[in-house]
Amino acid sequence: MSLRRWLIMPLLLSPLLASAHNFIHGAPVARVNIADRGELLLRDGDFLYRPWNSAELAGKVRVMQYIAGRTSAKKKNSLLIAAVKEANLPGDRFQPTTIVNTDDAIPSSGFFVRGKIEKNKRHYPWAQFIIDSDGQGRRAWRLPEKSSSIVVLDNAGRVQWAKDGALTPQEVDQVIALLRVLIERSQS
Repeated sequence: MSLRRWLIMPLLLSPLLASAHNFIHGAPVARVNIADRGELLLRDGDFLYRPWNSAELAGKVRVMQYIAGRTSAKKKNSLLIAAVKEANLPGDRFQPTTIVNTDDAIPSSGFFVRGKIEKNKRHYPWAQFIIDSDGQGRRAWRLPEKSSSIVVLDNAGRVQWAKDGALTPQEVDQVIALLRVLIERSQS
């Protein structure tokens, strides 16, 4: 391993060491099954939901955002979302996955939150959106309430980077660079 890699690895791994979540570098996320709502699909202009399982995260490089169904949580990682859109990563090897915890939303706002997610699915049909109406992911992955957590997964579904809360501009740059490396590796 080159000196450069030895120097950059602690920077990339530091968010894994400083957070309360249970994501383990190099391992898949803990198994989560979401049967109530689940993955939002858009077929022939109509929305439908299907049960979703975290084992489905394998197959593409991903940036996964697990987010409370609150505007304040959405704003925490808006810099990263904008950077991912701007990076124009190849859809055959990369997919953003957003899991929205509508159990952690302002009371009586679940309908509006789902409406915003549906609007996003229409604008970004290549992105994956999952509704976690029971907060199963938050409990299984030990994530904080009212927050946004980011996880980068390789194409085998293994955790390569994770952080709870807002990313700094430097961390956004790190994530985009890491995604590019993982996408390049997935070609081999």
